[in-house]
Amino acid sequence: MKLIISLLLFVQVLVVGCSATPRLAPVPADGVILAFGDSLTAGTGAALEGSYPAVLSRLSGRRVVNAGVPGEVTAAGLARLPQLLEQEKPTLVLLCLGGNDFLQRLDAGKAEENLRAMVQMIRAQGAGVVLIGVPRLGLGLEVPTWYGKIAKDANVPYEGKALERILGDRSLKSDPIHPNAAGYQQLAEALLKLLKKAGALP
Repeated sequence: MKLIISLLLFVQVLVVGCSATPRLAPVPADGVILAFGDSLTAGTGAALEGSYPAVLSRLSGRRVVNAGVPGEVTAAGLARLPQLLEQEKPTLVLLCLGGNDFLQRLDAGKAEENLRAMVQMIRAQGAGVVLIGVPRLGLGLEVPTWYGKIAKDANVPYEGKALERILGDRSLKSDPIHPNAAGYQQLAEALLKLLKKAGALP
């Protein structure tokens, strides 16, 4: 009987451990969240106030800086990031890049390498990171598995389902590759839920 109880407890610990969201430091009321990415962050397809950083700022009560540059590939993002980290001194960075690498058929291995370098750079500056998986267009929509691997290796929270779901729903898109205001609203809500689960927001 004791053996059975011990085994059940062991399995429970494994399940909890595997499903636990990595923890983030709380973002103080005057802290900065840096939303870093391309057109998906800039809010292409919606008015500026409809972009996900603007919506997330309203939902969270925190300052969310929209640092989205339409058309940016991961190599350019890697080069741009250090100055922004120095300028904004964020508590937390939401990292959403890779879509333009896919559209331009750039080396996926290099995109992964660039994103890993960005995660390391952000953490070296003392900020938390949330990685957002971007789907690759093909016969369907699919987020490359290496996004999840980057997040797991770095032990950072990961949102890998929201964009795939949103961009798979025509009613939530402004064009084939961008959400509309309703889509960005849903992305912001998914990120808010993850940030609360990770302890970054109350």
